[in-house]
Amino acid sequence: MDASDHDTASRRLGEREEPRGQTGSGVTRRDFLKAAVATGLFAGSVPGWAAESEGGMLYRRLGRTGEKVSAIGLGGYHIGNPRDEQEAIRIIRSAIDRGITFMDNCWDYHDGNSEVRMGKGLQDGYRKKVFLMTKIDGQTKASAARQIEESLRRLQTDRIDLLQFHEIIRMADPDRIFAAGGAAEAALEAKKAGKIRYIGFTGHKDPDIHLRMLAVAGEHKFRFDAVQMPLNVMDAHFRSFEHKVVPVLVKEDIGVLGMKSMGSGVILQSKTAQPIECLQYALNLPTSVVITGIDRMEILDQALEATRTFKPMSKETVSALLARTAEAAGAGQYEPFKTTAGFDGTAHNPQWLG
Repeated sequence: MDASDHDTASRRLGEREEPRGQTGSGVTRRDFLKAAVATGLFAGSVPGWAAESEGGMLYRRLGRTGEKVSAIGLGGYHIGNPRDEQEAIRIIRSAIDRGITFMDNCWDYHDGNSEVRMGKGLQDGYRKKVFLMTKIDGQTKASAARQIEESLRRLQTDRIDLLQFHEIIRMADPDRIFAAGGAAEAALEAKKAGKIRYIGFTGHKDPDIHLRMLAVAGEHKFRFDAVQMPLNVMDAHFRSFEHKVVPVLVKEDIGVLGMKSMGSGVILQSKTAQPIECLQYALNLPTSVVITGIDRMEILDQALEATRTFKPMSKETVSALLARTAEAAGAGQYEPFKTTAGFDGTAHNPQWLG
């Protein structure tokens, strides 16, 4: 399951060898390097992304949308974990009260119960304080349209700020979504009707699939507002979204949404990085938001502390952290969402695709 809030030994950052000419995304090595330098990927800094700090929270721009969002986002999957619904609502509202404005969710999380809980948590004036994102699995127009309506109802809102096509994990997914009668038609109609404001997509499997989604969208004269992907201390070494996708998004001024900074805790099992290091590494990239799973108040405290104490990392600090994680990351064993089907909700439930 592409649970964004669940949260790579190859080449070091900045040493990736590009093929001659262009990548599959149409971006040349020169374009890649220019974007990387401009965004601080090689310098270990993120000028421009930590645009504002208020009450210990960082707020960043969501690409060309111009929306200001909290640099940490509340993951929707984990909000379905607490047995007590009231505890989940308390976590949501406490996160908002403490400065988190970006809310993540998905139509399929906990059979829709994550959306139901968030919908309840956003009552009593909380909805107007947040930037609300959810995702749909449907890839046909009919299934996507139905899921959009169900999400609106569960979330108790008449408008979703960002709707994302969920789990783009197969090379055929972009073609299905942008085909005649595909999910893109439903999303564009919902946007025209005022039911959604922005459109993005997510995936956790392979950066080349992300590049294909961007390319197919371009063929249809469509540009996404945001794109979500795993960004963590292991990804830098293995099937790297950081190296292959992020520079393209920065060049196009598309919002970068990071997820799986700790890989549902699997990355922590490597004993190569601590939770706050994992969060701050992702914050150090040109991310608009780092979405993290929060199902207990102490995990909320941890996320907020990572943000409060964040400072752009030096090149030396980044290099040392990546050197520490390189050997463990090499075969992808600590990123099972890339190497196994265990996180592929739509593979286990193909009926969700329509």
